Amino acid sequence: MLTFTDQLDRQITLAHPPQRIISLVPSQTELLWSLGLEKEVVGITKFCVRPSTWFREKTRVGGTKNIHPDIIRSLNPDLIIANKEENTAADVTALMEHYPVWVSNIQTLDDAVEMISGIGAITGRQSAATDICTRIQAGFSALQPLAEPEPTAYFIWREPWMVAGGDTFIHEMLRACGLQNVFGSRPRYPSVTAEELFHSGCRRVLLSSEPYPFKEKHIAELQTMLPEAQVQLVDGEMFSWYGSRLLESPAYFQSLLHPSI
Repeated sequence: MLTFTDQLDRQITLAHPPQRIISLVPSQTELLWSLGLEKEVVGITKFCVRPSTWFREKTRVGGTKNIHPDIIRSLNPDLIIANKEENTAADVTALMEHYPVWVSNIQTLDDAVEMISGIGAITGRQSAATDICTRIQAGFSALQPLAEPEPTAYFIWREPWMVAGGDTFIHEMLRACGLQNVFGSRPRYPSVTAEELFHSGCRRVLLSSEPYPFKEKHIAELQTMLPEAQVQLVDGEMFSWYGSRLLESPAYFQSLLHPSI
């Protein structure tokens, strides 16, 4: 028997290396692809858009928060990969009664590296996972944050306006960039008013590509609320996907912070 520990400090026991894996988390689905688990992954969610070949070809088991137990049952998984935040506690608890479920819990870059290592171990891809972790850490070590922290708001939703708070992975990515989250004292993803934004001292506004698909037309809308601030569209995957996408994040952040370099 093989025993592993997930990021909720739970013990997961497998009789053999997993051969039928379901991923319920988009960024971790991409990680499984990066680890070379093409044949082993049999199910993903409708939001697991990367890699595009898997999105087209793999069986979809519902969304991250509304899975279909009947489809999961039909796939007969011997391992399910989930996340504390992205999946509902009720769904994950129900799955645990029938299948081995490895759950990640990520707020920091160190948590992400630990997750990658842990998934590499439970899937028998330790060497590939170690390589990914090493390259991610090197990339972030080379990242040049802003010399002076810049007050920043990171928007994830419109109507109501919602931003990333201080206990999120996005907050940690902002901090790595030298961007000071003006709503960092608030938990999770709070709603904010135009008045709160105006009085926040914000000098830079980042409009994420996900989960709300902010477009160019929304820049002007925010600019009227904060006429002196810099308003930018950003790739939300670079700030919020905590799997192998982190291999690309440092270079993306570098171009965002220092476009002339």
